Amino acid sequence: MKQSIPTYDLTDSTQHGILIERIEKRTMSTEDNLFDKGIHRDSHYIFTFLERGWAKMMVDFKTIEAQGSSVFFLLPGQVHEGILMENVSGWFIAVKADLLSDTVRSVFEESLIDIHPVSIDDNWVEKLSSCAEILKKSCTEEMLSSKEGFLVVRSLMNAFTGMYAMVFLSENNCEISTESRAVQLTRKFRILIRKEFKTMKSPSVYAGLLNISPGYLTEVIREVTGKSAQHWIHQEILIEAKRLLSFTQLTVKEIAYELGYNDHTYFSRLFSRTEGFPPSEFRDKNRRKK
Repeated sequence: MKQSIPTYDLTDSTQHGILIERIEKRTMSTEDNLFDKGIHRDSHYIFTFLERGWAKMMVDFKTIEAQGSSVFFLLPGQVHEGILMENVSGWFIAVKADLLSDTVRSVFEESLIDIHPVSIDDNWVEKLSSCAEILKKSCTEEMLSSKEGFLVVRSLMNAFTGMYAMVFLSENNCEISTESRAVQLTRKFRILIRKEFKTMKSPSVYAGLLNISPGYLTEVIREVTGKSAQHWIHQEILIEAKRLLSFTQLTVKEIAYELGYNDHTYFSRLFSRTEGFPPSEFRDKNRRKK
């Protein structure tokens, strides 16, 4: 059991912020001890493109399964662990967030629904495979080390992830460009929470950052999501609390401090009120033995 959840950075593998790997008929499970990273976070995006096969993993307490031709991605900071890969062929791509376009990042980071694998047809398989192949051939040291070559690689990366965004938007029948102001504000609110929940706990503070009144923010968030603005702030706090309770040895008091609470008893009451049992009981039920 670690004192903190390990976070891996691409600088351990590449200085350029982009890593692409071709997977061919790979089969492995946690029992094979081949997932040597175990439970961890990554500071970068991960895009997984399955042409065929079956993959299973844990992402923030949810079991995610992808089978057949499908695409899936992980956001920076999500806690995850590989569970199983069975006869998987496809592509694995990791990229630093700052190398992606703002438009592409907005699709992934500001989603109002749960992230899940999306099945794709043969047409998308061909497009993504072709783009990934060109990207792989372009990711040479010679290309990445020159300014012009790096711009080419980055453009190819944005083309690949742009197609991912198109698949994701098509699956969820939404277009950011035609969304109402209420939905756009809700997206901005959600992305702000993900970045600032440790230091900003009040809806009124977020309303100020969005240049709207607290009352209007409350009205908009409830209209779009059916939940209050405070609910979504608490959700981000609680998911991080659950990660730390399950995967570290930090005490409840230390976790409260990590999440921005000087009064750990207040944090414990919030957790108990929302989850139905105290943090210590959640830890006993969910702690992973190592």
